[in-house]
Amino acid sequence: MMKRSLMIATGSYLPERVVSNEELSTWVDTSDDWIRQRTGIRQRHLAGEGELTSDLAIKAARNALDMAGLEGEDIDLIIVATTTPDDTFPATATKVQKALGALNGAAFDVQAVCAGFVYALAVADNFLKAGQARTALVIGAETFSRLLDWEDRTTCVLFGDGAGAVLLRATEAAGDGWGVLSTHLHSDGRERDILYVDGGPSATKTVGHVRMNGKEVFRHAVSKLSSVIDESLDANGLSASDVDWLIPHQANRRIIDAMANRMKMPAEKVVVSIERHANTSAASVPLALDEAVRDGRVRPGDLLLLEAIGGGLAWGAGLVRFGIPARMERAGTETAREEVAPIA
Repeated sequence: MMKRSLMIATGSYLPERVVSNEELSTWVDTSDDWIRQRTGIRQRHLAGEGELTSDLAIKAARNALDMAGLEGEDIDLIIVATTTPDDTFPATATKVQKALGALNGAAFDVQAVCAGFVYALAVADNFLKAGQARTALVIGAETFSRLLDWEDRTTCVLFGDGAGAVLLRATEAAGDGWGVLSTHLHSDGRERDILYVDGGPSATKTVGHVRMNGKEVFRHAVSKLSSVIDESLDANGLSASDVDWLIPHQANRRIIDAMANRMKMPAEKVVVSIERHANTSAASVPLALDEAVRDGRVRPGDLLLLEAIGGGLAWGAGLVRFGIPARMERAGTETAREEVAPIA
């Protein structure tokens, strides 16, 4: 019987400091109206002095573990998707591993910018299906504010900091139609120059800042996300009407609306958090997902479509049947409990 990767829990964390558009307009030549009309963003969270990407990731991970009723020692794979690691090396995931006491397996980072969480989800799913791990912690975490040029109003207004996490557990008991159904990844290095950071340890020895051609990014986002959404649905013999929730990358409200309109998804079936979080890069999809799980919108059995695009260009999508089948929870046997941890 084929192993499936069940998504059994979620978690997230946002830094305490909130910066409104009004406050931001005192730093740079912009306004609340200008930002809202072009992006849908009202505010963003910014990491505090000395608050690292690993700090955000650890807090999000602990919230996911609490939801699942698991401990760090139950995890044998940690993947952190981030563009803003604490250090050039070692991987930020190893700091998370140490903090959680998850010393029974591997920990490493994945870098695909805003598409990073979908990439990390795909990697973890394949590890679990191959039998190389049993319980995976997948985190998207960013302190993206530290890559921003605060004099460039076209980019600095767009981003925020945060972290989101999911727990996956391999099982043969769920059957078809549950867990991660499929993931679909793409990249095109020819479009590197429309969204990039102009620095790095090999090229300039400095961190650099985000540079973006917004019109080109928007054009590619709409076409490439439309294509990968079709690809994911076709691969599973599904249609847009089968999807319970669209959980998109929170980059721009106009891109989100374009995807929803194309899928004919009603607004109430699209999880949108950009107004409060801004674009948190690799953290945006798991942040939005955790919010929807905790407020009761996303329930076990719901079919989720996750999608994201970022610098590279890199983009991808994943279809996930969230949670644990009710029959497995009802079983109540030791065997069933060993297969998956219940959602609290």
